[in-house]
Amino acid sequence: MTLTPLEELAKSLVNCERCKLAKLGRSQVVFGVGNPHASIMFVGEAPGSNEDLKGEPFVGAAGKLLNDLLASAGLSRDQIYIANVIKCRPPNNRDPEQDEVETCKPFLLQQIRLIQPKLVCTLGNWATQTLLERKVGITKVKAQAFHMKDFVLFPLLHPAAALHQGNLLPTLKEDFKKLKEFLDKHTKPAEPTNTAPTQAAQVLNIESPQPAQMDLFG
Repeated sequence: MTLTPLEELAKSLVNCERCKLAKLGRSQVVFGVGNPHASIMFVGEAPGSNEDLKGEPFVGAAGKLLNDLLASAGLSRDQIYIANVIKCRPPNNRDPEQDEVETCKPFLLQQIRLIQPKLVCTLGNWATQTLLERKVGITKVKAQAFHMKDFVLFPLLHPAAALHQGNLLPTLKEDFKKLKEFLDKHTKPAEPTNTAPTQAAQVLNIESPQPAQMDLFG
């Protein structure tokens, strides 16, 4: 059976030793999981202990919270794709180091290129700064849409932050409410087909802002 380009990329990284994390206690490379044709992609920071053992992003407590937040926005895991900036667990869940980010970033960009999502939701500072390509705090940019070259970036707080600081949970829920509003505004029913008129999926359609609107921010 022929592998898809995304599956080939995943296979090529199974025994990755391009950075020091390969020798710092990881169990396996955590590539990503979900719908390979998703219109919406979520990007987190790095695998934790549960993710390292299972080989999937967001399967621990933060993953359970993410599932609830997705449901609140009218989304489910089978509709989206989830990946991390870093594919291997840093020891003791420490922050990624810059050389690790630089080593892994090209593979994240390849994932995005192959999946071609219209919307990429970054979870937390690391994912947001990596894809926005500037140092900016998540609280300054969260729940806002940034029109990038090939997709719209929508930063959100990381669910783990709300688990560590319970006072952030209402803010996170409110941000996912804003995400739902954004999705509702830019989602339209797909054209029904002759073969499956009742099974037409919804399509995310985000148009680039007009130049006059861009000038307001320039």
